Amino acid sequence: MTTNPTESLAIFLAEADFDSLPQEVRERTVALLIDALACAFLGREGPETARMEGLAADLGDRGDSTVIGSTVRSSAAGATLINSYQITAFNLCDVYRPAHCHLTPLVVAPALAVAEQQRISGAQMVAALAAGFEAACRVGWALDFKSFRAAGWHSPGVIGPFGGAAAVAAIHGLDSKGMRNALGLAGSQSGGTMAQWGSPTIKFHQSRGALSGLLAGSLAAREYRAGEDVIAAEVGGILPIFSGGGTPSRLTEDLGEHWEMMNISLKRWPSGSGLQTTVSALFDLIAEHDVRPDDIAEVRVSIPAEAYKAHGTMAWDDKFKAMLSARFLTSVILHDRNCWTEQFEDGRRLDPDVDRFAREKVDVLADESLSPSAARTEIELGDGSVISDFREAPKGDPTDPLEVSDVVAKYGDATDESTFMETIDQLTDLVSVSDVAPLIRRLAV
Repeated sequence: MTTNPTESLAIFLAEADFDSLPQEVRERTVALLIDALACAFLGREGPETARMEGLAADLGDRGDSTVIGSTVRSSAAGATLINSYQITAFNLCDVYRPAHCHLTPLVVAPALAVAEQQRISGAQMVAALAAGFEAACRVGWALDFKSFRAAGWHSPGVIGPFGGAAAVAAIHGLDSKGMRNALGLAGSQSGGTMAQWGSPTIKFHQSRGALSGLLAGSLAAREYRAGEDVIAAEVGGILPIFSGGGTPSRLTEDLGEHWEMMNISLKRWPSGSGLQTTVSALFDLIAEHDVRPDDIAEVRVSIPAEAYKAHGTMAWDDKFKAMLSARFLTSVILHDRNCWTEQFEDGRRLDPDVDRFAREKVDVLADESLSPSAARTEIELGDGSVISDFREAPKGDPTDPLEVSDVVAKYGDATDESTFMETIDQLTDLVSVSDVAPLIRRLAV
C-alpha cells in the first residue's frame, strides 16, 4: 500500500486475477452477471430502448458488438449505451445500498463489449467483473452518502464510471499504473444529479456512466496518463468534491480479505430499490394470510424518510413512475399477486379498480425510526383486525440473498426457451469457458 489511496486501490485491482478471488466472490460475480443479462433481455421492451438505439446509431458506423436480445450489432460504444440502458430499464437490476447505486449496468455493459473484442476466457471475465464491482463499491463505501445525497448527487453517474473503467482495464491486462490512469479518467467524467428523478434521464446517468467507464479503460490501454489521486486528492478529489471528504481509508481497508462487492443486493421484482422491502412484505402477507383486495379496509405502508421522498408521493401516470410509486405498487401486487413487467403496462396502470384502491385505501408514511432498508406494512381488514409484516431488509439483500437458483429462474423468466437452453449451462459454469465471444454473441437473437 502507498499513501495515495487511488494508487493503492489500483495496485490491488491490477493484481486481482482469478486465482486470487475467494470462491464466494467468484460465485457472486457469476450471479451478478446472469442477473444483469436477465434484466437486459427484459429491457428490450424498455420505454427508451429505441431512443438509445437511435443515439448509438448517430454516434457512428455500426460495428460488431452484441446488443443483448437484438439482431442489430453496434459499435462497442453503442452496445455499451444500449445494453446498460436495457439492464436498468425496468428497475430490476442490482443495488449497492450503502451508496444507493445500481452497478451491473455500469460494469457489465462495457465489460461485455471489450471482452467480446478481446476474446478472453470465462475466468478472465469473472476476474475483470469482480475488479469492476469492487472498484465501484469501494468508492461508494468511501463516500459520506448523507452529505452526498443532501447535495443532490445521483450515485451511478458519479461512482459508476470507476467500475466500468476497472473492468475494462482488467480485460486489457493493464498494470497498476494503467489501472490508476483508468480510474483517473473515470473520475474526470463523474456527474449526475437527483434533479432528474422521475424522468428517463435518471437512467441515462447509468448509460453515460457505463460509456465513461469504457472510454476511461480503453484510453488508459493506450497509455493515456491521468492525475495520480482522483478519488481522495484534497483539491479536486471525488470524495472532497461530492461528499465533504468521505472516509478515504475505506478505499483500501482490508483489501483482499474483505470484498465490499459482496454487499451488492439483487432484486427479484421490478420496482424502486427503496420499495423492495415493502414488496417482500406484501408477498409474505399474501402467502401467510391469503389476503384479497375485497377483504381490505386500509393498507399502511411505512418506509424510511429517504425512501418516502423518492416513492411516497410518486404518481403513476407512466410506466416508469408506476415502478417508483409505493401506492400503485402496493395496489397492483395485492390485486395481481404478482410483480413483473406486465404489472406496469397501461392495462394494469389504468385499471379503475387498481387505481381506486391505490388512491383510497393505501396510505404511505415516512417513519424516521426505520433503518434505511427497513419497512413496516400493516393491512387493516374489513372486520377491524390488523395483519402486519416488518422486515429489516428485502429479499435479495446480503442478509437474505437470492440463491443461484433464484437468479437462474429470473433469467429463465426473461428469456425464451431456446436462448435459455443455449446459454445457461455456459453462464453458470463460466470459469470453464475458453473464449467468451461466442457465448456473448449467442445473447443476440
